[in-house]
Amino acid sequence: MSKLSLSSTVKLSSGYELPLVGLGVYQNDDCKPACLAALKHGYRHIDSARMYRNEEQVGEAVRESGVPREQVFVTSKINNPEHGYESTLASVDDSLKKFGFDYIDLMLIHSPLSDKERRLQTWKALIEAKKQGKVRSIGVSNYGPKHLEEIREAGLETPSVNQVELHPFCQQKEIVEYCNKHGIVIEAYSPLIRGKWNDKIVEVAKKYNKDPAQFLVRWSLQRGFVVLPKSAQPERVVSNANVFDFEIKEEDMATVNALDRGKEGAVTWNPVDAP
Repeated sequence: MSKLSLSSTVKLSSGYELPLVGLGVYQNDDCKPACLAALKHGYRHIDSARMYRNEEQVGEAVRESGVPREQVFVTSKINNPEHGYESTLASVDDSLKKFGFDYIDLMLIHSPLSDKERRLQTWKALIEAKKQGKVRSIGVSNYGPKHLEEIREAGLETPSVNQVELHPFCQQKEIVEYCNKHGIVIEAYSPLIRGKWNDKIVEVAKKYNKDPAQFLVRWSLQRGFVVLPKSAQPERVVSNANVFDFEIKEEDMATVNALDRGKEGAVTWNPVDAP
């Protein structure tokens, strides 16, 4: 486990390698400094979305960083009002234009907030965009087992990734179990619980001389999740990735695993039960 590093990856069902630590850029209207700091420090994964309205800045940062495009894994997401076949294909083209890229590494359906028919049309469009080489891997976000089953029952390709809110207070056990069973990689967003740490997390982190954010990133990695810590501050971006010089002991993992409050523990919209 301690052999993990910032360049560690997991192989997706598409055959592409996904770096285990990514920079989240949600609610960051000026994300270029954070992206540049991340790439300079060794991050090779940036998680954006159409809804964040910062794809252009991510693209600029990748070009300015001096890191070759093919070495940076960039994700975007189809926004809920864009669900539908033609609208999704148009959204992919628009994202490519905004990023200034020839391809997007991973395109997700941002959430299940439409209806079954539109979700499936959106998924079919992503399959088509992948065939055309515009996106390399495709997945979903905020999908519960019910939404994942819709895809399976329709006989369509299984998503490579499901990105959900995931941290010690909201461990999404049912979703994790489904995804593990079906070879879907889990990405954890809001892994730092938006700073809403309890005494137990602060106390256990202290044992390792780490701040709670670093401890939580490491917890996610040891649980087998791809982790997406978000910060707009370049120095936090760097410190959040300083998690490869320690390993959380089994008894401390157990202590933190016991903090799960299920859906009650969520600190974001968490629309995994959408009809």
